[in-house]
Amino acid sequence: MYLSLIISVLGLVGYGQVTKQVKNSEQIWLGYFNQTRLSDKWGVWTDVHFRTTDGFVGEPSKFLFRTGLMYYLTDDFKLTNGYNFTNHFPEEGHDNVSMPEHRIWQQLQLHTKYGKVRTMQWLRLEERWRRNIKNDNELAAGYRFDTRLRFNYMLNIPLSKKGIVSNTFFVAINDEIFVNLSRKVVYNTFDQNRFFAGLAYQTSAHSNLQLGYMNVYQQLGVGNRYQNLHTIRLFYFQNLDIRKNKKVH
Repeated sequence: MYLSLIISVLGLVGYGQVTKQVKNSEQIWLGYFNQTRLSDKWGVWTDVHFRTTDGFVGEPSKFLFRTGLMYYLTDDFKLTNGYNFTNHFPEEGHDNVSMPEHRIWQQLQLHTKYGKVRTMQWLRLEERWRRNIKNDNELAAGYRFDTRLRFNYMLNIPLSKKGIVSNTFFVAINDEIFVNLSRKVVYNTFDQNRFFAGLAYQTSAHSNLQLGYMNVYQQLGVGNRYQNLHTIRLFYFQNLDIRKNKKVH
C-alpha cells in the first residue's frame, strides 16, 4: 500500500516536471449572431461562424452553424435548447481530412443593466459527438462523446453620454471559460479561456458590430501541451422582436 502511494506521488511529481509546450498561432474569427423573439414566451437563436488560421488567413480552421429554440422566463432571462454542427478543417490529429462534430446544447442567459452599462452572461452545457479519425488521414466509424460546460460574461460600456443607442460606440469586453466534464478527460478538465476586448458600434436599436482582439488559451488532451491563439474577432449581433403586440417596457 505504502509502495503504491510512493509510486503515485513520484508519478505526479514527474508529470509536473514535464516541459510545458505552447503553440502560438494567429487566427481570424468571423461570426453572425441572431436572436429573434417570436412571442412573449418563444424565440429562435441562430449563429454562424467561419475561422481561419496559419498567419491569420493561411488556412481555414472551422465552420460552425448553431440554432436553438428560446423560452423567455422574463424579458431578460431566457432558456435555450438547440443543435450545433461544426466542421473542423484538416489540422493536427486529422491532417488530411475534415472532422465533423455534432452538438446538443442547453443554455441559461441573463441580461442586466447598471445605469447605462449593459452586461450579459450565459451558462451553456454542450453534449459533443466528434467523428472518430483513422491514422490521422480518414474518417472512421463512430463518434467520441464528451460533455463540456461554458460560462461567458460580457460587459458593454458606452462611450456616449446617451448610453448604448443607435449610431454610438461602446467598449465590449467579455471572458468565457470552458470546462470538460467527461470521465474520459484525464489531463485537461480545464479546456480553454477566451478573453476579448474591442470597440463596438451600435448600428441600430437592435444590432451592433464588434471588432477587437481575442486571446484563446487552451490546454490539449495530453496535459502539457497548450495552444495560444492571437485572434482578430469580427462579430455582428442582431436582436429582433417580431411580436405582433409588443409590451411597453
